[in-house]
Amino acid sequence: MAEFTFFFNPMSRAQIARWALHEVSADYEPVLVPYGEDKPAEFLAANAMAKIPTIIHHAQGGDKVVTECAAICHYLAEATGSSLLPRPDEVADYFRWLLFGAGPLEQAIISHAMGWEAKDAQQEMMLGFGSYERTMDALDSWLQGRDFICGTRFTMVDVYVGSQVDWGLAFGTMPDRPAFQAYAGRLRARAAYAEAKAIDNALIAQMKQAAN
Repeated sequence: MAEFTFFFNPMSRAQIARWALHEVSADYEPVLVPYGEDKPAEFLAANAMAKIPTIIHHAQGGDKVVTECAAICHYLAEATGSSLLPRPDEVADYFRWLLFGAGPLEQAIISHAMGWEAKDAQQEMMLGFGSYERTMDALDSWLQGRDFICGTRFTMVDVYVGSQVDWGLAFGTMPDRPAFQAYAGRLRARAAYAEAKAIDNALIAQMKQAAN
């Protein structure tokens, strides 16, 4: 049995988890979860919300289920003792922006894409991200003069935040700014990114061909 079972669909946020799995050279078994009702029983038992990605770590002390992309990324780094974990001087930036990505950044992107905007300052105060513009400005400002989130060194937080920037630029849900483009370019040059993306792109092509 592989060390990890990876429930995924290539046309989803599971691409983030696959990239993370490849960054830590994880031994994993992929299990495709189709859209619709016909889902693997093992998957539904692991995640009652039927959300992907979901991983099961077949650890020595028993199986551990991990959901939510940010949690999966960090857990994989912890479980494998990866060098992509933050060093002591990187911990504050690492967790600040990991949670920023899971909260304000994703909320701002989705809300903006759906056309859900605060009507006034009072409503902005109720939102975890305030406004789309301020959220984009915050990340843009942080990336100015930095190669990666924690500075010059790539860490696991870059898989999570970087995936959102990569997708945001590709699908137009984030503004096309020089700092974002430069950051995404550095991420796309990584071998693990290319490996994971090639697998998912091939599967997407197969699924589209089968649907025609």
